[in-house]
Amino acid sequence: MQDFEKAFSEFIDRKEYDSAENALFSMIRISFKAGWIAAGGKAPGAQRPVELLIFRQDAPIENHSE
Repeated sequence: MQDFEKAFSEFIDRKEYDSAENALFSMIRISFKAGWIAAGGKAPGAQRPVELLIFRQDAPIENHSE
């Protein structure tokens, strides 16, 4: 039998998991927003999408704490 943690790790590293996670988050946000508005809250305005940046460094970081 395959190790549970290894199998779970392989499962969450797939693109299908990311798609399902994004869809679930969207449903939760939409539901919360509907409840918020129904309770008398003001609808949020349009927001800029979050942009994730990946920084890569080819050379090792030098130690400047002299």
